[in-house]
Amino acid sequence: MKTLLFAPLVSTAIAAASLADIVNFDNIKIGAVPPGWKATQTGSGSAKWSVEKDDSAPSKPNVLKQSGQATFPVCFKNDTNIKDGFVEVKFKPVAGKEDQAGGVIWRAKDSNNYYIARANALEGNVVLYKTVNGKRSPLDIVGRKGGYGVKEPVASGQWHTLRVEFAGNHFKLSFDGKHLFDVEDTTFTEAGKVGVWTKADSVTLFDDFTYGSK
Repeated sequence: MKTLLFAPLVSTAIAAASLADIVNFDNIKIGAVPPGWKATQTGSGSAKWSVEKDDSAPSKPNVLKQSGQATFPVCFKNDTNIKDGFVEVKFKPVAGKEDQAGGVIWRAKDSNNYYIARANALEGNVVLYKTVNGKRSPLDIVGRKGGYGVKEPVASGQWHTLRVEFAGNHFKLSFDGKHLFDVEDTTFTEAGKVGVWTKADSVTLFDDFTYGSK
């Protein structure tokens, strides 16, 4: 019986793995926006997204860097259209007087409408939001009414991993391999793009952007 059960489980695991894609920004022209990505922002200011060489990159030699200043710099992958799945990225907050944040977005309709999960080194917390018509608002954690994400050490100058798994109205957030909290929301129910995000004057590096659908 154990042998009969094992084969389907292995097949399921292989099928799930085959649906994942990873972008490490290597073999891309330095100083340019990655091909197939939309480098933009929510709100005012001027975001600056570019592929740069960085010796600390988890997957050497390149990273995606945001070094401009805007309300919310956003960069999403144009050819993605995921309803249920996951998005994950390794990010390194480098500098910023107002913020030092890195995040992932999913079910994005455009640069003004999407879900966003982010970690902030200056605030020392991790929060999940929705952005509707350019206005961002935090979402309640399952089992808790109100509040603002969770307190969590986010060291500046170090690489971290942020991951969100989303299915239907349920979102599961993990940071550096630890499950932090779940959120439920029905604002965006259709498939959309995935990407990365920062805030204000954050100088942030991204690598190993991974995503997949269920």
